[in-house]
Amino acid sequence: MTKKEKGQYIITELERLYPETPVPLDHTDEYTLLISVLLSAQCTDVMVNRVTPALFKLANNPFDMIKLTPDDIREIIRPCGLSPRKSHAIFNLSHILIDKYNGAVPDKMELLEELPGVGHKTASVVMSQAFGVPAFPVDTHIHRLLTRWGVTSGKNVVVTEIDAKKLFPIDLWNKLHLQIIFYGREYSPARNPKMEKDYITRTIGTKKAIEELK
Repeated sequence: MTKKEKGQYIITELERLYPETPVPLDHTDEYTLLISVLLSAQCTDVMVNRVTPALFKLANNPFDMIKLTPDDIREIIRPCGLSPRKSHAIFNLSHILIDKYNGAVPDKMELLEELPGVGHKTASVVMSQAFGVPAFPVDTHIHRLLTRWGVTSGKNVVVTEIDAKKLFPIDLWNKLHLQIIFYGREYSPARNPKMEKDYITRTIGTKKAIEELK
């Protein structure tokens, strides 16, 4: 298959499997989504969803968040890992949101990326899932699958994002990146992938990827 043919196959199969794509992280607005995505770095969505209810019960907006100390925040988010760094990022970005944006989360990629603890991937998720702006957030799982499927060179997540945006229609980006994540979790996990389950890789994957399934 050509890359274009692979792209259409991926779109068709993932839409068949996942016509609905609920946001995996529990949130109520742009701020709680931003905090949840920040916490999800090197942590599962399941764990983030276990931790955030306690945090958001105390502070689900930046004005309440800065009433806590970084140590208060750290104790609550400890199960998510990297808690010292994340707690200070949450505390500091909350101050910035109040000082610069009257407590609102900015809806511009470059402004989000200026916030402590917010990288390109986190900003992309917020832009796509909170504001509906076309973005294609690429995490390690999407990078792994698109490389496995032979639609990107797989050099790094930056290259993968560029290749994905070239291959897939812009109006599908926000939904498709979630569909790929869902497929990876259900059919193509990073550890011990199985040929009988991962049929997309079996159909369009690179020779190396198919060999890894055997």
